[in-house]
Amino acid sequence: MPDAARPPRHVLILGGTTEARRLAATLAPEPALRVTTSLAGRVAAPRLPDGEIRIGGFGGPEGLTRWLREHAVDALIDATHPFAGTISFSAARAAATAHVPLLALRRPGWVPGPGDDWHQVTSLDEAAAALPALGSRIFLTTGRMGLAHFAHLTDPWFLVRSVDAPEPPYPPRMEVLLDRGPFTVEGERALLRAHRIDVLVTKDSGAAATAAKLTAAREAGIPVVVVRRPPVPDGVPVAANPAEAVEWIHAVTAPLSARPIHTEPIGFPHPLH
Repeated sequence: MPDAARPPRHVLILGGTTEARRLAATLAPEPALRVTTSLAGRVAAPRLPDGEIRIGGFGGPEGLTRWLREHAVDALIDATHPFAGTISFSAARAAATAHVPLLALRRPGWVPGPGDDWHQVTSLDEAAAALPALGSRIFLTTGRMGLAHFAHLTDPWFLVRSVDAPEPPYPPRMEVLLDRGPFTVEGERALLRAHRIDVLVTKDSGAAATAAKLTAAREAGIPVVVVRRPPVPDGVPVAANPAEAVEWIHAVTAPLSARPIHTEPIGFPHPLH
């Protein structure tokens, strides 16, 4: 039973991912916790999680630091998209300044298997530079926010899939497909055939919801340009799934008398701070 004299511990989830919604759904019913999920507001109709919700940016690490202090946050979870690097580094700085424990919730990345023809790059600019040598009909699944990196490519034709309609600049020869995962292998096979795709471009976002395109590309012998994800900020512990994140949250929000003696829980690669 929660201590009636102690207010609920406040957990702030920087969300926008499936893992963030699952984590909020698990934590929100717990009476000892108050759960707030922050969404960036870049998607017109986001899937809203359980618990309290705030939408919009914080104003950089300084703004997030103020929010953590003003709202008495006891634990911060960075469950943003693996490529949302700016907010992840802001979270690391804010958590260190406000002395709030921080955990990164990151789904495991994809790993190439037998038959995959992957061309791994470190940025969207590198991905664009690799395309002329690989094909001319491109299935681009890197999101609408990065299309400017491909806008100078006037010869290839692009099929761009995104949740919301993109805004210029973007490639001149382009068709937009508005859709949201999860996707099936059968559906991705049909898409590649119908549009005569000969190159797939994707970010290593991990998870199964959008992995079907990789299987379809491997079966069709299509090369895949994979943009590697940026690293988690130094010193930030990482959970691979919501269950690990729940374990960490319970450890750092428990009363001091109930906490285990050890300070580095099994399964996390970095010490807690």
